[in-house]
Amino acid sequence: MKKKKETIKMMFIITFSFVIGGVVMFSLLKWTPIVSEVLGTTTGGTVVTKNETQVYEKGSLAASVDKIYDATTLVKSYEKDQVISTGTAFVYKTDNKYGYLLTNNHVVSGADKVTVTMSNDEEVDGKVLGGDEYLDLAVIQIAKEKVKLVSNIGSSENMKLGDTVFTVGSPMGYEYRGSVTSGILSGKDRMVSVSVSNSASNDWVMRVLQLDASINPGNSGGPLLNVNGEVIGICSLKLVDDDIEGMGFAIPIEYAMSHVKTLEAGKKIEWPVLGIEMANVTDTALLYRNRIIVDEKIKEGVVVINATDGSGAKAAGLKKGDVIIKLSGKEIKDYAYLRYELYQHQAGDTIEITYIRDGKQKTAKVKLGKSSE
Repeated sequence: MKKKKETIKMMFIITFSFVIGGVVMFSLLKWTPIVSEVLGTTTGGTVVTKNETQVYEKGSLAASVDKIYDATTLVKSYEKDQVISTGTAFVYKTDNKYGYLLTNNHVVSGADKVTVTMSNDEEVDGKVLGGDEYLDLAVIQIAKEKVKLVSNIGSSENMKLGDTVFTVGSPMGYEYRGSVTSGILSGKDRMVSVSVSNSASNDWVMRVLQLDASINPGNSGGPLLNVNGEVIGICSLKLVDDDIEGMGFAIPIEYAMSHVKTLEAGKKIEWPVLGIEMANVTDTALLYRNRIIVDEKIKEGVVVINATDGSGAKAAGLKKGDVIIKLSGKEIKDYAYLRYELYQHQAGDTIEITYIRDGKQKTAKVKLGKSSE
Protein backbone atom coordinates (compact mmCIF):
# COMPACT_ATOMS: atom_id res chain seq x y z
CA MET A 1 0.00 0.00 0.00
CA LYS A 2 2.83 2.31 0.92
CA LYS A 3 4.57 1.58 -2.37
CA LYS A 4 1.37 2.40 -4.32
CA LYS A 5 1.04 5.78 -2.58
CA GLU A 6 4.67 6.66 -3.44
CA THR A 7 4.03 5.79 -7.11
CA ILE A 8 0.95 8.02 -7.24
CA LYS A 9 2.89 10.81 -5.57
CA MET A 10 5.74 10.55 -8.12
CA MET A 11 3.30 10.61 -11.07
CA PHE A 12 1.66 13.72 -9.62
CA ILE A 13 5.03 15.48 -9.30
CA ILE A 14 6.00 14.59 -12.89
CA THR A 15 2.63 15.77 -14.26
CA PHE A 16 2.81 18.98 -12.25
CA SER A 17 6.35 19.66 -13.51
CA PHE A 18 5.26 19.23 -17.13
CA VAL A 19 2.34 21.65 -16.66
CA ILE A 20 4.47 24.32 -14.95
CA GLY A 21 7.23 23.91 -17.54
CA GLY A 22 4.75 24.35 -20.38
CA VAL A 23 3.32 27.50 -18.84
CA VAL A 24 6.81 28.98 -18.39
CA MET A 25 7.82 28.16 -21.98
CA PHE A 26 4.58 29.60 -23.36
CA SER A 27 5.19 32.80 -21.40
CA LEU A 28 8.73 33.10 -22.76
CA LEU A 29 7.55 32.67 -26.32
CA LYS A 30 4.63 35.06 -26.04
CA TRP A 31 5.74 37.88 -23.76
CA THR A 32 9.55 38.07 -23.92
CA PRO A 33 11.96 38.67 -26.81
CA ILE A 34 14.48 36.13 -25.50
CA VAL A 35 13.55 33.27 -27.83
CA SER A 36 12.52 35.49 -30.72
CA GLU A 37 15.94 37.17 -30.67
CA VAL A 38 17.58 33.77 -31.12
CA LEU A 39 15.12 31.88 -33.29
CA GLY A 40 13.01 34.68 -34.74
CA THR A 41 9.28 35.16 -34.23
CA THR A 42 7.14 33.85 -37.07
CA THR A 43 4.25 35.97 -38.32
CA GLY A 44 2.48 34.70 -41.42
CA GLY A 45 5.61 32.75 -42.36
CA THR A 46 7.87 35.82 -42.19
CA VAL A 47 10.82 35.75 -39.78
CA VAL A 48 11.42 39.05 -38.00
CA THR A 49 13.85 40.47 -35.46
CA LYS A 50 13.09 43.32 -33.06
CA ASN A 51 15.24 46.44 -32.68
CA GLU A 52 13.66 48.58 -29.92
CA THR A 53 10.34 49.76 -31.42
CA GLN A 54 11.28 49.06 -35.06
CA VAL A 55 10.61 45.62 -36.53
CA TYR A 56 12.71 44.36 -39.45
CA GLU A 57 12.53 41.26 -41.56
CA LYS A 58 15.33 38.87 -40.80
CA GLY A 59 17.88 39.31 -43.61
CA SER A 60 16.39 42.68 -44.56
CA LEU A 61 18.62 45.64 -45.44
CA ALA A 62 16.14 48.13 -43.97
CA ALA A 63 18.27 48.97 -40.92
CA SER A 64 21.30 49.51 -43.15
CA VAL A 65 19.32 51.69 -45.56
CA ASP A 66 18.34 53.88 -42.60
CA LYS A 67 22.05 54.62 -42.05
CA ILE A 68 22.51 56.15 -45.51
CA TYR A 69 19.12 57.21 -46.87
CA ASP A 70 19.04 60.76 -45.48
CA ALA A 71 22.69 61.28 -46.48
CA THR A 72 21.90 60.57 -50.15
CA THR A 73 20.72 63.31 -52.48
CA LEU A 74 19.60 63.99 -56.03
CA VAL A 75 21.91 66.32 -58.00
CA LYS A 76 20.72 68.55 -60.84
CA SER A 77 23.23 70.31 -63.07
CA TYR A 78 22.24 73.38 -65.09
CA GLU A 79 23.72 75.35 -67.93
CA LYS A 80 22.01 78.65 -68.74
CA ASP A 81 19.03 77.61 -66.57
CA GLN A 82 18.55 74.35 -68.50
CA VAL A 83 19.02 70.97 -66.81
CA ILE A 84 21.90 69.23 -68.58
CA SER A 85 22.27 66.18 -66.30
CA THR A 86 21.07 64.55 -63.09
CA GLY A 87 22.82 62.19 -60.75
CA THR A 88 23.29 61.20 -57.14
CA ALA A 89 25.59 62.40 -54.35
CA PHE A 90 26.10 61.57 -50.69
CA VAL A 91 27.31 63.52 -47.66
CA TYR A 92 30.67 62.22 -46.48
CA LYS A 93 31.50 64.88 -43.87
CA THR A 94 30.60 68.24 -42.31
CA ASP A 95 32.54 71.03 -40.65
CA ASN A 96 31.36 74.07 -38.68
CA LYS A 97 29.69 75.72 -41.68
CA TYR A 98 29.30 73.26 -44.53
CA GLY A 99 28.37 69.77 -45.62
CA TYR A 100 30.48 68.01 -48.25
CA LEU A 101 29.14 65.61 -50.86
CA LEU A 102 30.86 63.27 -53.30
CA THR A 103 29.55 62.56 -56.79
CA ASN A 104 30.89 61.74 -60.27
CA ASN A 105 32.61 64.52 -62.17
CA HIS A 106 30.58 63.75 -65.30
CA VAL A 107 27.40 64.56 -63.34
CA VAL A 108 28.46 68.20 -62.79
CA SER A 109 30.88 68.75 -65.67
CA GLY A 110 30.00 71.84 -67.74
CA ALA A 111 27.43 73.12 -65.23
CA ASP A 112 27.17 76.77 -64.22
CA LYS A 113 24.69 75.94 -61.45
CA VAL A 114 24.10 72.87 -59.27
CA THR A 115 21.21 72.08 -56.92
CA VAL A 116 20.90 69.27 -54.40
CA THR A 117 17.55 67.73 -53.44
CA MET A 118 17.60 66.29 -49.92
CA SER A 119 15.67 63.22 -48.74
CA ASN A 120 12.90 65.46 -47.33
CA ASP A 121 12.44 66.90 -50.85
CA GLU A 122 14.03 70.25 -49.99
CA GLU A 123 16.09 71.64 -52.87
CA VAL A 124 19.22 73.59 -51.87
CA ASP A 125 21.99 75.33 -53.78
CA GLY A 126 25.27 73.50 -54.12
CA LYS A 127 28.75 74.71 -55.01
CA VAL A 128 31.18 72.52 -56.92
CA LEU A 129 34.51 72.94 -55.13
CA GLY A 130 36.55 70.79 -57.48
CA GLY A 131 36.45 67.85 -59.85
CA ASP A 132 38.66 65.74 -62.08
CA GLU A 133 37.71 63.98 -65.30
CA TYR A 134 40.21 61.15 -64.88
CA LEU A 135 39.13 60.41 -61.31
CA ASP A 136 35.51 60.98 -62.38
CA LEU A 137 34.98 62.50 -58.93
CA ALA A 138 33.72 65.90 -57.76
CA VAL A 139 33.02 67.53 -54.39
CA ILE A 140 29.88 69.63 -53.79
CA GLN A 141 29.47 71.98 -50.82
CA ILE A 142 26.13 72.87 -49.17
CA ALA A 143 25.12 74.71 -46.00
CA LYS A 144 25.60 72.51 -42.93
CA GLU A 145 22.08 73.15 -41.57
CA LYS A 146 20.65 71.44 -44.66
CA VAL A 147 22.47 68.18 -43.91
CA LYS A 148 20.16 65.47 -42.51
CA LEU A 149 22.71 62.70 -42.05
CA VAL A 150 26.40 61.99 -42.67
CA SER A 151 27.31 58.65 -44.21
CA ASN A 152 29.67 56.13 -42.63
CA ILE A 153 32.77 55.44 -44.72
CA GLY A 154 33.75 51.77 -44.87
CA SER A 155 36.38 49.75 -46.70
CA SER A 156 36.16 47.93 -50.02
CA GLU A 157 39.39 46.10 -49.24
CA ASN A 158 37.64 44.04 -46.55
CA MET A 159 34.89 42.90 -48.93
CA LYS A 160 34.80 39.38 -50.36
CA LEU A 161 33.29 38.12 -53.60
CA GLY A 162 29.66 37.20 -53.01
CA ASP A 163 29.19 39.71 -50.17
CA THR A 164 25.86 41.54 -50.27
CA VAL A 165 25.98 45.14 -51.50
CA PHE A 166 23.30 47.74 -52.15
CA THR A 167 22.92 51.21 -53.65
CA VAL A 168 20.75 54.25 -53.02
CA GLY A 169 20.29 56.64 -55.93
CA SER A 170 18.08 58.57 -58.30
CA PRO A 171 17.70 56.50 -61.47
CA MET A 172 15.98 58.49 -64.23
CA GLY A 173 16.03 61.64 -62.11
CA TYR A 174 13.53 63.18 -59.68
CA GLU A 175 10.63 60.77 -60.08
CA TYR A 176 12.58 57.74 -58.85
CA ARG A 177 14.89 59.47 -56.37
CA GLY A 178 15.82 57.45 -53.30
CA SER A 179 15.60 54.09 -55.09
CA VAL A 180 17.33 51.17 -53.36
CA THR A 181 18.80 48.22 -55.29
CA SER A 182 20.80 45.28 -54.00
CA GLY A 183 23.00 42.48 -55.26
CA ILE A 184 26.41 40.97 -54.62
CA LEU A 185 30.00 41.99 -55.13
CA SER A 186 30.81 40.24 -58.41
CA GLY A 187 34.45 41.23 -58.82
CA LYS A 188 37.30 43.28 -57.41
CA ASP A 189 40.22 45.00 -59.11
CA ARG A 190 38.50 44.99 -62.50
CA MET A 191 40.39 46.99 -65.13
CA VAL A 192 37.85 48.92 -67.19
CA SER A 193 38.73 51.23 -70.08
CA VAL A 194 36.89 54.56 -70.02
CA SER A 195 36.71 57.75 -72.04
CA VAL A 196 36.73 61.34 -70.78
CA SER A 197 35.50 64.65 -72.19
CA ASN A 198 33.14 62.78 -74.53
CA SER A 199 36.12 61.28 -76.31
CA ALA A 200 35.36 58.59 -78.89
CA SER A 201 38.33 56.53 -77.69
CA ASN A 202 39.24 54.91 -74.39
CA ASP A 203 41.51 57.43 -72.69
CA TRP A 204 42.54 55.50 -69.63
CA VAL A 205 41.86 52.55 -67.35
CA MET A 206 40.24 52.52 -63.91
CA ARG A 207 40.54 49.80 -61.28
CA VAL A 208 36.96 49.29 -60.08
CA LEU A 209 34.54 47.08 -58.15
CA GLN A 210 32.07 45.01 -60.16
CA LEU A 211 28.52 44.49 -58.90
CA ASP A 212 25.27 43.03 -60.21
CA ALA A 213 22.95 45.47 -58.42
CA SER A 214 20.92 47.53 -60.91
CA ILE A 215 22.33 50.98 -61.65
CA ASN A 216 20.73 53.22 -64.25
CA PRO A 217 21.06 56.78 -65.57
CA GLY A 218 20.87 59.00 -62.49
CA ASN A 219 22.60 56.52 -60.16
CA SER A 220 25.96 58.02 -61.13
CA GLY A 221 27.77 59.35 -58.08
CA GLY A 222 25.64 57.41 -55.60
CA PRO A 223 27.05 55.28 -52.78
CA LEU A 224 27.72 51.55 -52.97
CA LEU A 225 27.30 50.07 -49.50
CA ASN A 226 27.97 46.92 -47.50
CA VAL A 227 25.38 45.22 -45.27
CA ASN A 228 26.34 47.53 -42.38
CA GLY A 229 25.34 50.59 -44.39
CA GLU A 230 28.94 51.74 -44.84
CA VAL A 231 30.05 53.33 -48.12
CA ILE A 232 32.55 51.10 -49.95
CA GLY A 233 32.37 52.65 -53.42
CA ILE A 234 30.89 55.29 -55.72
CA CYS A 235 28.68 54.07 -58.55
CA SER A 236 29.71 55.28 -61.99
CA LEU A 237 27.31 54.61 -64.85
CA LYS A 238 30.00 55.99 -67.11
CA LEU A 239 31.72 52.63 -66.76
CA VAL A 240 28.69 50.61 -67.88
CA ASP A 241 28.16 49.45 -71.47
CA ASP A 242 24.52 49.64 -72.63
CA ASP A 243 24.86 46.17 -74.19
CA ILE A 244 25.76 44.51 -70.88
CA GLU A 245 23.23 43.17 -68.36
CA GLY A 246 23.95 42.88 -64.66
CA MET A 247 27.45 44.39 -64.76
CA GLY A 248 27.77 47.65 -62.88
CA PHE A 249 30.97 49.24 -61.64
CA ALA A 250 31.96 51.44 -58.71
CA ILE A 251 35.06 53.44 -57.80
CA PRO A 252 36.58 52.05 -54.56
CA ILE A 253 35.98 54.45 -51.68
CA GLU A 254 39.64 54.35 -50.61
CA TYR A 255 40.71 55.71 -54.01
CA ALA A 256 38.12 58.49 -53.82
CA MET A 257 38.95 59.54 -50.25
CA SER A 258 42.67 59.75 -51.04
CA HIS A 259 41.90 62.71 -53.37
CA VAL A 260 39.08 64.57 -51.58
CA LYS A 261 41.31 67.12 -49.82
CA THR A 262 42.69 68.30 -53.16
CA LEU A 263 39.18 68.51 -54.63
CA GLU A 264 37.81 70.31 -51.56
CA ALA A 265 40.54 72.92 -51.94
CA GLY A 266 39.59 73.44 -55.58
CA LYS A 267 43.07 72.46 -56.71
CA LYS A 268 43.81 70.76 -59.99
CA ILE A 269 45.05 67.19 -59.66
CA GLU A 270 48.67 67.21 -60.76
CA TRP A 271 49.02 64.07 -62.81
CA PRO A 272 52.54 63.01 -63.81
CA VAL A 273 53.40 63.28 -67.51
CA LEU A 274 55.99 61.70 -69.81
CA GLY A 275 55.96 64.60 -72.21
CA ILE A 276 54.97 62.86 -75.43
CA GLU A 277 52.29 62.97 -78.08
CA MET A 278 51.18 59.39 -78.65
CA ALA A 279 49.01 56.97 -80.59
CA ASN A 280 48.03 53.33 -80.21
CA VAL A 281 49.78 50.88 -82.53
CA THR A 282 46.30 49.99 -83.82
CA ASP A 283 45.54 53.58 -84.88
CA THR A 284 46.83 53.11 -88.42
CA ALA A 285 45.17 56.25 -89.82
CA LEU A 286 46.84 58.55 -87.27
CA LEU A 287 50.18 56.82 -87.74
CA TYR A 288 49.89 57.15 -91.52
CA ARG A 289 49.17 60.89 -91.23
CA ASN A 290 52.34 61.25 -89.17
CA ARG A 291 54.33 59.10 -91.60
CA ILE A 292 55.10 56.44 -89.02
CA ILE A 293 55.36 52.78 -89.98
CA VAL A 294 55.12 50.17 -87.19
CA ASP A 295 56.27 46.58 -87.63
CA GLU A 296 53.10 44.51 -88.20
CA LYS A 297 54.35 41.96 -85.68
CA ILE A 298 53.81 44.52 -82.90
CA LYS A 299 50.17 44.17 -81.83
CA GLU A 300 50.14 46.19 -78.59
CA GLY A 301 51.84 49.31 -77.34
CA VAL A 302 51.97 53.09 -77.63
CA VAL A 303 53.77 54.89 -80.44
CA VAL A 304 55.63 58.12 -79.78
CA ILE A 305 54.52 60.73 -82.32
CA ASN A 306 56.57 63.50 -80.74
CA ALA A 307 58.65 64.05 -77.60
CA THR A 308 58.00 67.54 -76.24
CA ASP A 309 60.97 69.87 -75.86
CA GLY A 310 62.04 70.19 -72.23
CA SER A 311 60.20 67.01 -71.17
CA GLY A 312 61.59 63.99 -69.37
CA ALA A 313 60.90 61.85 -72.45
CA LYS A 314 62.96 64.18 -74.65
CA ALA A 315 65.81 64.23 -72.15
CA ALA A 316 65.76 60.40 -72.01
CA GLY A 317 66.16 60.16 -75.78
CA LEU A 318 62.69 58.98 -76.80
CA LYS A 319 61.77 60.02 -80.33
CA LYS A 320 59.19 59.74 -83.07
CA GLY A 321 58.38 56.14 -84.03
CA ASP A 322 59.46 54.51 -80.74
CA VAL A 323 56.90 51.95 -79.50
CA ILE A 324 56.51 51.88 -75.71
CA ILE A 325 55.66 48.34 -74.52
CA LYS A 326 56.36 48.52 -70.78
CA LEU A 327 56.29 51.13 -68.02
CA SER A 328 58.08 50.22 -64.78
CA GLY A 329 57.96 46.59 -65.90
CA LYS A 330 54.18 46.60 -66.50
CA GLU A 331 52.99 45.71 -69.98
CA ILE A 332 51.29 48.50 -71.95
CA LYS A 333 48.43 47.49 -74.25
CA ASP A 334 47.46 51.01 -75.35
CA TYR A 335 47.57 54.58 -74.07
CA ALA A 336 44.67 53.95 -71.67
CA TYR A 337 46.85 51.40 -69.86
CA LEU A 338 49.89 53.68 -70.16
CA ARG A 339 48.02 56.44 -68.34
CA TYR A 340 46.86 54.04 -65.63
CA GLU A 341 50.39 52.81 -64.91
CA LEU A 342 51.76 56.34 -65.21
CA TYR A 343 49.24 57.67 -62.67
CA GLN A 344 50.49 55.22 -60.05
CA HIS A 345 53.55 57.48 -59.81
CA GLN A 346 54.15 61.07 -58.77
CA ALA A 347 55.52 64.03 -60.67
CA GLY A 348 59.28 64.09 -60.13
CA ASP A 349 59.60 60.28 -59.99
CA THR A 350 62.05 58.58 -62.33
CA ILE A 351 60.64 55.48 -64.04
CA GLU A 352 61.90 52.93 -66.53
CA ILE A 353 60.40 52.82 -70.01
CA THR A 354 60.81 49.77 -72.27
CA TYR A 355 60.38 50.51 -75.96
CA ILE A 356 61.11 49.13 -79.43
CA ARG A 357 63.17 51.07 -81.96
CA ASP A 358 64.25 49.66 -85.32
CA GLY A 359 63.20 46.17 -84.23
CA LYS A 360 65.32 46.23 -81.07
CA GLN A 361 64.09 46.42 -77.46
CA LYS A 362 65.61 49.25 -75.43
CA THR A 363 65.10 50.89 -72.02
CA ALA A 364 65.31 54.48 -70.83
CA LYS A 365 65.02 56.27 -67.50
CA VAL A 366 62.46 59.08 -67.65
CA LYS A 367 61.87 61.78 -65.01
CA LEU A 368 58.17 62.60 -64.87
CA GLY A 369 56.90 66.15 -65.15
CA LYS A 370 53.64 67.74 -63.90
CA SER A 371 50.43 68.03 -65.86
CA SER A 372 50.29 71.74 -64.91
CA GLU A 373 53.70 72.46 -66.41
